[in-house]
Amino acid sequence: MGSTRIAAIVLIVAGALALAYGGFTYTKSTSQADLGPISIEVQDKERVNIPMWAGIAAIVVGGILLVGPGRKS
Repeated sequence: MGSTRIAAIVLIVAGALALAYGGFTYTKSTSQADLGPISIEVQDKERVNIPMWAGIAAIVVGGILLVGPGRKS
């Protein structure tokens, strides 16, 4: 399986996940105060939204790469 086919499959899967979930959440730790040996840390949850057009574009580009004619060397 060529690298183009693998990239196409990855794009299709990533696009489908983007459409299904609409984004992802991650936790960001920030140090608020350091008072000697005592440290106060705050963890914020951040959400990154992925636009619908980006998921659709990834699926379309992946499909074109997957179905498109391959190069023969």
